[in-house]
Amino acid sequence: MSEVLSLAVCMFTHVTALDFQGPVELFSFVAPEAVARLQPNIPAYSIATSFLAPSMDLVQPDAGPRLAPTRTYASVCPGEQFDIILVPGGSGTRPEFNDEAVIEFIRAQAPGAKYVLSVCTGAELLARAGILEGRQATTNKSSFNRIKQLHPTVNWIAKARWVVDGKLWISSGVAAGADMGYAFMQHLVGHEVSNTIRGIVELSVHEKHDDEFAEFYKLA
Repeated sequence: MSEVLSLAVCMFTHVTALDFQGPVELFSFVAPEAVARLQPNIPAYSIATSFLAPSMDLVQPDAGPRLAPTRTYASVCPGEQFDIILVPGGSGTRPEFNDEAVIEFIRAQAPGAKYVLSVCTGAELLARAGILEGRQATTNKSSFNRIKQLHPTVNWIAKARWVVDGKLWISSGVAAGADMGYAFMQHLVGHEVSNTIRGIVELSVHEKHDDEFAEFYKLA
């Protein structure tokens, strides 16, 4: 029997849906209701996913159809703790757009979570919540200098597809989220299960330092 880990995906207006859909597509193969299909290689962990938003209204992403949350941030009771937090990016991460409920949720949940993941400019939300203070991180390279200037106490790594600092798994822009998600799956459930899933979705994996966009934006 796999140990079930709870995952909270943070949604908000003008989120980039692919930021979280890439990792979540991989994680769906180890959902509690799906792990039996991986026999005889049942993983040690399964992941039960909740999609949180400021309200139960459909969420308008930066692109694509509106998204249906399963819970609100306000529904999380005192003492309730998610095991994994996944924070995507999008234009809604900018301070002038983002709902403060997202920041408050991250600030409350991240310290007690086993893992905190972010994709793209989701790192900006983690930085605003104080989670990246003195830690290594990266972000979408097109926004790298802007975010670095706003949050100078974070150790921003320019040439990185993703960065791991303790329980923090922080990836670069959009497509890098799937690469980070795959590496996280390997960490959590091992190579054999993760490689089986990679084959099903036909994911061509980049390594953590395989980052062409630092040079593309003349950051390194």
